Amino acid sequence: MKKLTILALVITCLSATAQNKKYTDAMEKNVAAVDTSRTIEQLQPLDNNFERIANAEKKEWLPYYYAAYCNVSMTYATKGNVIDTYCDKADALARKADSLSPNNSEILSLKAQIAAARIGVNPMVRGQKFGSEAHALREKAKSIDPTNPRPWFLEGMSLFYTPSAFGGGKDKAKVSYTKALELFEMFKPASSIHPAWGKQTTAYFLKQCD
Repeated sequence: MKKLTILALVITCLSATAQNKKYTDAMEKNVAAVDTSRTIEQLQPLDNNFERIANAEKKEWLPYYYAAYCNVSMTYATKGNVIDTYCDKADALARKADSLSPNNSEILSLKAQIAAARIGVNPMVRGQKFGSEAHALREKAKSIDPTNPRPWFLEGMSLFYTPSAFGGGKDKAKVSYTKALELFEMFKPASSIHPAWGKQTTAYFLKQCD
């Protein structure tokens, strides 16, 4: 009886390990493309892939996170009310990620990115509301994990595209981008599939601030 119990435990552990590797392999393949994908044609298949993984691995927050990230990234390739369509989906996915991993600096940063993207529908009307929301989320993300470069990167983006007359401008953006790049140099993701995106884009925009 004892031998049968041990055998059952071994089989269970091997099965869990195989399932875990299958999940990690599927994630790694798609995560590798995240930081270099810019167009809807590149991002939509990634979104589909991450959502498929999320449906299979309902207890994992990362597939929901990346699917939300793909959707908010697609807002940069469109305009008008279509932005809200992508943001609505990104919000729903981010909420699922948040329910699985509350008070997560990466998810809060993602929520800040979604809020900031909504400004693009009508900057004059939406700037104050969603700008304040994005700022509060970035600050919370910083406080939870001061080593996370992404809230600083997103702050730089916000300042870069905000006219100096409204508190933005390249000089202020440069400070945030510089801080983000310093953190990127030291940042080590928790695993091969945890968020690590943003360094290349930070370096690019930092040069635009000179």
